[in-house]
Amino acid sequence: MKINLFFIFFIYSIMGFNGYAQNSVVVIKPTLRVYKTIDSIVLKLHIYKPIKFDASKTYNCVVFFHGGGWNNGSPRAFRRQSMYFASRGMIAISVEYRLKNTHGTSPFQATEDAKSAIRFVRQYAKELNINPNTITAGGSSAGGHLAASCALLPKFDNPNEDLAVSSIPNALILLNPVLDLGPGAYAHRRFGDRYIDLSPTDNIALGAPPSIILVGTKDPIVPVEMVESFKEKMEIVGSRCDLVLYKDQVHAFFAKKPIKYFIETTHEIDKFLISLGYLSDSPTIKKQYINN
Repeated sequence: MKINLFFIFFIYSIMGFNGYAQNSVVVIKPTLRVYKTIDSIVLKLHIYKPIKFDASKTYNCVVFFHGGGWNNGSPRAFRRQSMYFASRGMIAISVEYRLKNTHGTSPFQATEDAKSAIRFVRQYAKELNINPNTITAGGSSAGGHLAASCALLPKFDNPNEDLAVSSIPNALILLNPVLDLGPGAYAHRRFGDRYIDLSPTDNIALGAPPSIILVGTKDPIVPVEMVESFKEKMEIVGSRCDLVLYKDQVHAFFAKKPIKYFIETTHEIDKFLISLGYLSDSPTIKKQYINN
């Protein structure tokens, strides 16, 4: 009986304690490319290419910024999403940017780096086999703030770069994003009187790119009211803003167990990209993470 119980426990554990087998997951290793050097700090792009990458073709691209409160975090946070969208025929990129705990920097420098990353991808699009007109920026929490900042904030471009090359993405994927830095909002004290300069919801203007927001209804950092206000302001200027709510889920729910929330959010993002014409056919996330 003990042997049988151990065997059951072992099988359950390799399935991730969540009822999902992962034998069909497409695994792709990233290549690295330096996009920016500041003093002794070297920042890299982690680039995931389709398995059947063809150097004669041009691909749509999604660029991810990890979360961590602008303090810490790793580009590996979006490894699964990057591998998945590369498996779907996109080039997926996860970005390193300056962090307080590592580099002693602030969210202002992180925002500049995010803009530098989008600008680099667009400037070297031909070399990277990327369509410069279909670059999507995505991120979670502080990374969602950075993606939205690239699209909406008029400041924080590095003056030493070719500013004729736009740092504005063509679409946004925002997972529990920090969109409002105003009084009473998360981390407001870190910005003081400069919060408006860095607050996406206070800088929405005509031409804002189409967006999708995915957030839990019990997120203590990104309340539903914040994203609903952002959505309303986006629609006032004529921009699409889809909002997907996940009942009773908290901050960064999609990155926690059970894995079904990673699957569900990735499926929603895939459908959003299909609606923009950036992907075709049907999502394969549920085939890669098979529900038993």
